[in-house]
Amino acid sequence: MNLLLDEIARATARLADAGAASPRADAEELAAAVHGVRRSELHGVPDSAFDARFWEFVARREAGEPLQHITGRAYFRYLELKVGPGVFVPRPETEVMVGWALETLRDMDVRDPLVVDLGTGSAAIALSIALEAPRARVHAVEKDPTAFVHATRNIEELDERGRVRPHLDDFATALPELDGTVDLVVSNPPYIPMSEWEYVPPDVRDHDPADALWGGGDDGLDAIRVVERTARRLLRPGGYVAVEHSDLQGNGVYWTFAEENGWRDVRNRRDLTNRDRFVTARLAAD
Repeated sequence: MNLLLDEIARATARLADAGAASPRADAEELAAAVHGVRRSELHGVPDSAFDARFWEFVARREAGEPLQHITGRAYFRYLELKVGPGVFVPRPETEVMVGWALETLRDMDVRDPLVVDLGTGSAAIALSIALEAPRARVHAVEKDPTAFVHATRNIEELDERGRVRPHLDDFATALPELDGTVDLVVSNPPYIPMSEWEYVPPDVRDHDPADALWGGGDDGLDAIRVVERTARRLLRPGGYVAVEHSDLQGNGVYWTFAEENGWRDVRNRRDLTNRDRFVTARLAAD
């Protein structure tokens, strides 16, 4: 075992004692970030190249700082995104919703589908759709100026074909020029009720931006209600919407997309852990 691998083993034990959910993976990711290599290349780092900053990173993770804030990067589907304080760190469960969105776009008889991502954050959803549905045109809306800086930077670096347009705007009033023309609206909005503050992991509630967490209202669904109204305004007849929620909010979000407001084929869909995770609906074609 070389020096770095030995130090990673020690760091793994420290992070496990601190309660990290994936201590070995965290230790390896921290080591890779410090030494400028991939995790698969850690065994090739010579002893003489060991960087003591590794232990500074480990101490920050021990103290509860999110891994992605320390390394400055997050992985989402096929993307490596730049993230940091002030922007929501994308989660793996959202990848399932993006997968559904991509399948829906492929099934559409639309040459250049028009997509809107409400609350884009790091632009993870918008960029994934643009990368994996190459003919899609995506408008990425973010109302928080700090998060918008992250989104814009990721779009500039990763959107080589110029298919994503960022917009600094509020969900409720965004993109009036697109009313009635959009094929798909997708959103991972804030949805946690403030009453559940104590149950949110400290590394989330203390580091992710508040505007990306707390959904408003007693049930946390006020932001999702805004998404519903905006989607109804933006979508063309027959267009689709997908919106993420917590695993306990499926019923409430389902009924937010009411038939009397023109919604059809409303479905609650599950994530990789078989828990309710996002609702999809189609705007009536008539």
